[in-house]
Amino acid sequence: MDIVSITSFLGVAALLTVMPGPDNLFVLAQSISNGKHAGISTSLGLCTGLLGHIAAATLGLSAIIYQSALAFAIVKYAGAAYLLYLAYKTFTAKDSALAVENKEAIEYKVLYKKGVIMNLLNPKVSLFFLALLPQFVNHSTGHTTQQMLVYGAVFLVQALIIFTLISLFAGKVGEFLRKSPALSKRLNLVQGSIFTLIGLKIAFSEK
Repeated sequence: MDIVSITSFLGVAALLTVMPGPDNLFVLAQSISNGKHAGISTSLGLCTGLLGHIAAATLGLSAIIYQSALAFAIVKYAGAAYLLYLAYKTFTAKDSALAVENKEAIEYKVLYKKGVIMNLLNPKVSLFFLALLPQFVNHSTGHTTQQMLVYGAVFLVQALIIFTLISLFAGKVGEFLRKSPALSKRLNLVQGSIFTLIGLKIAFSEK
């Protein structure tokens, strides 16, 4: 493992992170609805979940999920059900997602937990690390576990940076929407639709 390998991995990781997917769409929705700090709290939760997936890939647990159709299905449908539950709560909320003026009232710990749960219950993340990390590991130098942990840490840091940037941008979008009552009333529909799409994407995903 050298600086060239790490740089190459960083480029691939950043490209994959910015591509539309469950995690960055989840951050986007929370940031627009509840502000940049809510998005950052969600991002921290998602990255905490990544720690679990990185450890699973390093220890070989991801391979067990991949090989077991039952284990994969249980995790997949649990994640999809959780997101569809969030969508239901959003669709049935009486107030607009932008109605809360006092941002201190937002339960950032709850958003953090949502991020952790949402990430951990997406089996595609474990399979992603299982497929990606070994491609950059230099087996001839040994220390395979340490190399995978280093690459996992690199991925984690860049993901947190990108998610934070998304939070800052989307938070500004939310501020703009808050100025328009007509737009803010439709935000619950948009946020709920995003949760539904993510949930369905996970539910119908394959190995």
